[in-house]
Amino acid sequence: MTGIYLKSIFVKTLFIALLLSTGATIAQKQVFSHPQLNTIKATHKTVAILPYTVAITYKKQPKNFSADANREQENKMSTSIQSSMYTFLLRKANKYSVTFQDPDRTNILLRKAGMSDKLNEFTAEEIATVLGVDAVIGGRFETEQTKSEGAAIASAVLFGGLGGKTGTGTLTMTINNGTDGELLWRFFKTMDDGIMSSTDDLVEKMMRKVSRNFPYEI
Repeated sequence: MTGIYLKSIFVKTLFIALLLSTGATIAQKQVFSHPQLNTIKATHKTVAILPYTVAITYKKQPKNFSADANREQENKMSTSIQSSMYTFLLRKANKYSVTFQDPDRTNILLRKAGMSDKLNEFTAEEIATVLGVDAVIGGRFETEQTKSEGAAIASAVLFGGLGGKTGTGTLTMTINNGTDGELLWRFFKTMDDGIMSSTDDLVEKMMRKVSRNFPYEI
């Protein structure tokens, strides 16, 4: 009886572990594709990458925390992720069915239109019209830093990283159609602290996960 009991406990424990593992996997990666994605994307020729929305928070706020420095780092990271993604896609341009607008042109056009600091106040089709593109790639990166030193943000600003391997985050990437703003594709990923050294590392790791699902890959 003891052997049967122990075997039963083992099976139940294994089953629970598998459920938890499956739940964690689901939480780490989610992909949505519009039912008509293939038909719609076939009409696309040029796609713009927008500056990412970035939110940096702290599990325990540093003693010398500066809201201005934090905001500065968020803004810097916003365009850094945009630039890193463009560089990544440019390296493999022959693998995609569309071309990607240079972020410098994107940002200049956004500034001229008065959209730069308030993209969330405009629809995707309004943004696409200003940029003259068929679709826009956008996204959001949120990170909670666990580093307690007051110099954490300052060092990140100085060296262009994400504050060291000291936190976790979530990254969302979206593609919206330019003519009607329809959400065509959405990728969500929980990022571990192993990618917190630079935006290039962040994008590289994310795009490796995205590559199997990225709509414009030939």
